Amino acid sequence: MFMKRPRVTKGYCPNCKKHTELEVERVKTRPRSELKWGQRRYRRATSGYGGFPRPKYEGRQKPTTRVNLRYRCKICKKAHQRPGIRAKTFELKEA
Repeated sequence: MFMKRPRVTKGYCPNCKKHTELEVERVKTRPRSELKWGQRRYRRATSGYGGFPRPKYEGRQKPTTRVNLRYRCKICKKAHQRPGIRAKTFELKEA
């Protein structure tokens, strides 16, 4: 599924508490922190001669990836996010 979205859209700003123009940007995934508890547990489980602790995933792959968008208000410059949408390819276009 190919999805195109405008870079500027009208929507609700929770900080201004009214509908304003919002700039849309795609959220980039940041590198996961090595200090988080889940990552420390994962490193401890996979270290040494024990091998991989979890079975390999053998189900089908999902056909689409989840796209997260950040909406930034043009008036107060605050940003908020909405739940991600699924799309195979995603593109932000000018107006």
